[in-house]
Amino acid sequence: MILASASPRRRELLEQAGLVLEICPADIDETRLAHESPTSLVERLAIGKARTAYRDRGIYAPHKALLAADTIVWTGDDVLGKPRDEQDARRMLQELSNRTHHVSTGVCIITQDDQGTPQERSFVETTAVTFLPLSNDQIKAYVASGEPLDKAGAYGIQGGAGAFVSGLSGDYNNVVGLPVDRVMRELDALGICE
Repeated sequence: MILASASPRRRELLEQAGLVLEICPADIDETRLAHESPTSLVERLAIGKARTAYRDRGIYAPHKALLAADTIVWTGDDVLGKPRDEQDARRMLQELSNRTHHVSTGVCIITQDDQGTPQERSFVETTAVTFLPLSNDQIKAYVASGEPLDKAGAYGIQGGAGAFVSGLSGDYNNVVGLPVDRVMRELDALGICE
């Protein structure tokens, strides 16, 4: 499978599921459109990354797949991407403290039929996550660890921020970066044998 993402978390999750990957990241403009909902945004980004990687790389074999994904953290209409710096990470964690937020991952899978015609399937998986109240000292120490600086919403549930979580409704792996169970079901439905 071609993974159109440089995310080490997505790579690890797919490899744990038994897939052999070729990494081919795709860079696109991730600017949110006016009046675009968080879930529409994340699906559009996944589709854009998949189409860019397909255009640049192709698949070249039926029953193979190219997968792209994008993950965002959001509350209401406020989308939290990766923090710009430590101050931005602290702001995000203060915003998430003592409240429920959503983590949405948009996924797009492109395959080819026997005639080489591309087929595209996309979806969004959303998980609700509730954080405990966080003290300024907790936030400061976590940000100082460096862990939140490359993660949407400024935290990694699989790392130190796992201790911040008081509740989760949905797919845990989705919060890590990819809803693997859903991806595997989609690949199976598409007849992908990788």
